[in-house]
Amino acid sequence: MASMTSAKPRILSGMRPTGKLHLGNLVGALENWVQLQQRYESFHIVADWHTLTTDYEHCREIPGNTFEMVTDWLACGIDPELSPIFVQSHIKQHAELHLLFSMLVTQARLERNPTLKEQVRDLSLEARLSYGHVGYPVLQAADILMYKGEFVPVGEDQVPHIELAREIARKFNMLYSPKKPVFPEPAPMLTQFPRFPGTDGNRMAKSLGNTLLISDRPDTLRAKIKMAVTDPLKVRRGDPGRPDICLIFTYHNRFNVAEVPEIRAGCESGALGCVECKARCADRIIEHLAPIHEKRAHYEKHPQDVHDIIAQGDGRAREEAERTMAEVHEAIGF
Repeated sequence: MASMTSAKPRILSGMRPTGKLHLGNLVGALENWVQLQQRYESFHIVADWHTLTTDYEHCREIPGNTFEMVTDWLACGIDPELSPIFVQSHIKQHAELHLLFSMLVTQARLERNPTLKEQVRDLSLEARLSYGHVGYPVLQAADILMYKGEFVPVGEDQVPHIELAREIARKFNMLYSPKKPVFPEPAPMLTQFPRFPGTDGNRMAKSLGNTLLISDRPDTLRAKIKMAVTDPLKVRRGDPGRPDICLIFTYHNRFNVAEVPEIRAGCESGALGCVECKARCADRIIEHLAPIHEKRAHYEKHPQDVHDIIAQGDGRAREEAERTMAEVHEAIGF
């Protein structure tokens, strides 16, 4: 089902506003989004209501975090003319569609969500799991289906949520509009680099203090990479290394592809020491980020441009939401 305004298939992508983004966000999502916007009609949502599921105590931080995150999106190449950027809470129709969808899903179905189970375990939420947190995949379904997204770029952990959105779309169509379906059944679009390691070897995450931020200046990046973990058996130059288990070699594979064979040979033979290897890795990452930093500097100097881009995206998203909700009201009969 193509969108009403374009022959291109439509996708919806988004993130919770967590402030400045890191290289895991860049390689796991943003670079993919930039490529996709040439072939798909893309809508990009700042999912601020979703932030409340785990961090409702810090609402006042959301506007500032939104600005920083959207600035990174723009600096990395999201074109707001091709890909409207909007804030979820600015489009109140999301709340209404979420309410209607919540009547179509059982509590037992939501509690089977493996991603929710992982969050409860990892964040120790057993005694304080909120109604909103249990139901946030329904809100996510409303986000996707409001814009009739046919594909959703996600990591593997989000695939169960897309399946729930498909179930909701199917049930709504069967109940209320079987002859003329209102919603498509969206499909997940897995990214090539769904997870990217931080400087300690674990998944890159701000909560772990192991991030390389997209906006980090060169001296900061060099300092962070200098302290990053490497092969524990390669203690000094001359020791043979095992690049396939080394974090820095993972970074070379992503940001220094041309020199990977040379890096591998030097590491395995012991001719290349970790200090030099890290320095070369830092240089390549800094080169990769240089044009991004240049664009980010523009938006930092002209913050009103970011606010205007969001306002324009809100307007385009609101038009789509009003159109969708008119179809929903007709289908359900009120």
